[in-house]
Amino acid sequence: MAAPPPPNVSESTLLAVDRTRLAHERTLMAWVRTATSMISFGFTIAKLVPDRDKGRESWLFDTHTFASIMIGVALVALTFAAIQHRREMHSLRARYPGHVPYSNAMLVASLVAGFGILAFVGVLVGR
Repeated sequence: MAAPPPPNVSESTLLAVDRTRLAHERTLMAWVRTATSMISFGFTIAKLVPDRDKGRESWLFDTHTFASIMIGVALVALTFAAIQHRREMHSLRARYPGHVPYSNAMLVASLVAGFGILAFVGVLVGR
């Protein structure tokens, strides 16, 4: 349950804090969706697209390298988004203590990052 508002904070300010918090949650979930798409697409490429150029030099990189890059970029983007989200939530909690609950989106982001790491390892081991 939320703490009672401080005497100098209006109800409209607390509602604005709630809207701001929810906007940060939506932003993190958008990054989670993007990272999930990139991770799953990269893993699918690595597992389903055969390397036709085995034994000869390819132009730039093979499908496993491309898949690894996609998964790596997704994990880096998700990490940056989670760091930014955590920083913004910390700022809101410091300014309005007791009025900013902890984020479920951060839990989902952590789980997706874990699955992304497993996919990255799966692609590297599957070479």
